[in-house]
Amino acid sequence: MNHEEQSENYDYSEWKGGAALIAKKWQRDRADSVHIFKRPYNWHKHYRGQLLCVDEGLIQVSTEAGVWVLPPHRAGWIPPQAMHRVYFCGKVKGWSLLLSPDRCHQLPDRPCVIAMNDVLNVLSARAFNWSKTHELTADKSRIQTVIIDEISKAPHEALHFPQPKNPRLQKITHAILADPSNTKKVEYWAGVGAISSRTLRRLIRTELNMSFHEWRQQIQLVYALEMMARGKPVGDVAFALGYATPSNFIAMFRRVYGKSPGRYFASQ
Repeated sequence: MNHEEQSENYDYSEWKGGAALIAKKWQRDRADSVHIFKRPYNWHKHYRGQLLCVDEGLIQVSTEAGVWVLPPHRAGWIPPQAMHRVYFCGKVKGWSLLLSPDRCHQLPDRPCVIAMNDVLNVLSARAFNWSKTHELTADKSRIQTVIIDEISKAPHEALHFPQPKNPRLQKITHAILADPSNTKKVEYWAGVGAISSRTLRRLIRTELNMSFHEWRQQIQLVYALEMMARGKPVGDVAFALGYATPSNFIAMFRRVYGKSPGRYFASQ
């Protein structure tokens, strides 16, 4: 049996031969209640670079640098050999592009989330039926070049919060995730880490190049995206994050992402 005849579950991310670009659809049918911030999963890496695109549901990708979320119609780029772990938030459907390392030089050298566009969607869909074990023809190689160019030019989206390395900041991160509705001021969170508020602000600015408010807001936004991907109403999400009214949360969301939560999840 050759690789073309193998199960659809074959892991082509470690495939060193065959086509330089391999496209594959996938889905997770179990709509379970695993929370993306609490489910353990082993760290791993792949020989090929990966572009993960979500059509339905939500995926969280953790890297050594931070946590990214992939809602519908966004894609996550994971370079070759980049350590990461992936959490599926219930029922998820999407597809992947797997690129050999020698095709990844013009692509980002760090994980990121990009906005999908019609060109990238259409050309990637054509690649689903390509051979995975044979080198690409000249025509397909040209399509591959356009796909790589579209990935490299795609705008990055602020769908992550950076993971601090300082143990005191890590402790505060876990506390914020455990109680996202807590609206207490920076002095309270500094106490959680057993440091002064001035030290907390300095550590965040030095390590993450953000203010405390920006950092906490990014953590909350990642949490909010996970809840909305599960179908939680915007009002429930707003109150879970400590907002007095849904309109206050929507205004903050629109300020960061340029559109309301409803339009954001409907956009392609």
